[in-house]
Amino acid sequence: MSSDVYQWYACHDGVVPGFHTGFPAMPDRPAALRFLHPLPYGAILHDGGVQFVVFSRRATAMRVLLYEKVNDREPSQIIDFDRDLNRWGDIWSIFVPGVGPGQLYHYQADGPHEPERGNRFDPKARLIDPYAKALAGEFLPATDGILRPPKCVVVGDQFDWQGDRHLRRSLHETIIYELHVRGFTKSRSGKVEHPGTYAGIIEKIPYLQSLGVTAVELMPVHEFSTIDCFGHKPERSNYWGYDPIAFFAPHRGYAVGTEPGGQVRQFKEMVRELHRAGIEVILDVVFNHTAEGNEYGPTLSFKGLENRVYYMLENGGRSYRNYTGCGNTLNGNHPIVRELIFHCLRYWVQSYHIDGFRFDLASILSRDRNGDIIPNPPVVESIAEDPLLADTKIIAEAWDAAGAYQVGTFANLRSADQPILRWAEWNGRYRDDVRRFWRSDDGISGPLATRLSGSSDLYQSSGRKPYHSINFITSHDGFTLSDLVSYSHKHNEANGEENRDGENHNHSYNYGVEGPTRRPAVEAVRLRQIKNMLATLLLSQGVPMILMGDECRRTQSGNNNAYCQDNAMSWFDWALVEKHKGLWRFCQALINFRRAEPTVRQTNFLRGLPYSPGGLPDVSWHTYLGGPMDWSSGEKSLVCILAAVPRTDPFAPPNHHVMLMLHAGIDARTFSIPPLARHLPWRLLLDTATATPLDIHPFGDGPAAPLDGNVTLEGRSMAVFVARDAG
Repeated sequence: MSSDVYQWYACHDGVVPGFHTGFPAMPDRPAALRFLHPLPYGAILHDGGVQFVVFSRRATAMRVLLYEKVNDREPSQIIDFDRDLNRWGDIWSIFVPGVGPGQLYHYQADGPHEPERGNRFDPKARLIDPYAKALAGEFLPATDGILRPPKCVVVGDQFDWQGDRHLRRSLHETIIYELHVRGFTKSRSGKVEHPGTYAGIIEKIPYLQSLGVTAVELMPVHEFSTIDCFGHKPERSNYWGYDPIAFFAPHRGYAVGTEPGGQVRQFKEMVRELHRAGIEVILDVVFNHTAEGNEYGPTLSFKGLENRVYYMLENGGRSYRNYTGCGNTLNGNHPIVRELIFHCLRYWVQSYHIDGFRFDLASILSRDRNGDIIPNPPVVESIAEDPLLADTKIIAEAWDAAGAYQVGTFANLRSADQPILRWAEWNGRYRDDVRRFWRSDDGISGPLATRLSGSSDLYQSSGRKPYHSINFITSHDGFTLSDLVSYSHKHNEANGEENRDGENHNHSYNYGVEGPTRRPAVEAVRLRQIKNMLATLLLSQGVPMILMGDECRRTQSGNNNAYCQDNAMSWFDWALVEKHKGLWRFCQALINFRRAEPTVRQTNFLRGLPYSPGGLPDVSWHTYLGGPMDWSSGEKSLVCILAAVPRTDPFAPPNHHVMLMLHAGIDARTFSIPPLARHLPWRLLLDTATATPLDIHPFGDGPAAPLDGNVTLEGRSMAVFVARDAG
């Protein structure tokens, strides 16, 4: 065994060097050579003990602090790393016999304290292991000026997966449901045994199955703290969780009970049961900043181990570049940080069977160490090319808080003149154009048609496909769908920031009354608009993402930035499912239609050419009168006809032609079926202006189109017809 792979100890005196309290050597080798691994990072279980491995380039000394109980303020044992025996390059690695799963620990590092040069070592600081697999407890009150963060927990990766594997569903067949683990079941109306937990999600799997979504996208589950670093409840809670302190650890606050490491098992149980139900799990990951904040923030982990490596600094290292709006920015394209991100993603895929990741503020991953946007960013390319991640979905929020907006251009990577087609994107342009069209803004028919067709203007030139567009109209960040049609302005007063926070340009409208109303006419148009946008979303080429509760009109009372609202404002009110069961049925039927109909989820961009001689073009656009569309006319009505995708299985039932009639104008209007399609046996699929249950016909048995080909649509409404392909 070569000396650059293993570390050897000579324990002739029966004591492992470097211990303050003296652990005995392994009983089977009291005076033998003992080999120890300098990698991988973290607290790694071996027979008879744990190998603690941490990176620090400038540290002059390193210690591991061991605790007996979660709330202990002081360690029971302190173990020094020997600079000669326990350091391999910039890696500090020590084997501690006699400890195992459940062991609590911190690191301490000595080194230069030169804030003006970016070095922030503090020999008193208790530091969270960047590779910690679980945390326990909370911040303890800093009565002596020493911050005591949650303790790291040694955990193993053993778990009975019962044969579970990744589902590997194709991206174009995916329907995403974005939810908050706590908020989904915290309300008493949910009637679950364990509200606000991973176990609560398991209890609600039948609901997700009945709705028909194929994947849940979980808002951050990486460890974050719900109290401040002094052990106090903050004025504004960290409800969303976009303030990570340990990237490898699932959030302990979503576990049942307080057993150290219990969250690891419970998270895996949740994933296993979701997979059993055919539902994939996508994580919202925050590799752009941490809870340590700027130069005035606490030292919890990265700052105290190697501040100059982990963060982007400026002013000689004195302060932090802030492309996140959160005080600091991770140095994602530094090799050490790139390695951490890389190992973290692999760990979640391998140990937790995670099916994909949505990267928060992903444009930061396109920035170099100076903060400049660069082509082919190393970390972005590494994620795209990694073989272990090959079956996962990788989705970018292709912008950041400093003005980078890369929708359509994020990760336009090439290798040997071939595009690397891995990254999908949250399509912010889709969100804005669909909102503006249905609000009846001028000049949006053309952009709306492009979004319906899969956004070829954004993705085709780089070789990407329609399914690289993650289409959404609402997300956690902004209005809910019900609020989008109920408020013309944000109402974030409850956040305590005098309504200054949150987005000001929402493309929303209240239709006559700001907020709740009993006026039937206003409520009628609001419901139509919700249906219009749900139908547009679920019938567009690309991948739809639905926000938790939009299927039953969840409201945040006009708050479009509910990051700190850990209360009924943010929680799913399960009474709404019954109250708005007609809308829920409408959404469910649309989801099921999409899953059954490949015509609305195609894998290639539409070209306006027929699939077969004499057939309909794969897509055609028309005016409400049935003629060719004039995109310069300023019309707020249009007709789209999608030709049925040819069957690949001769024994399968034929696919359907789909005709969408969209009318964003205020007054009723009569549409004519275009001449090229009048011969087809059209039947109504949905009409958003019709009351439930006749607003949608989920079994394809809706009424036939009028014989004269004329269909009258109410103002601000949408009708969709289908015709079975005879070929």
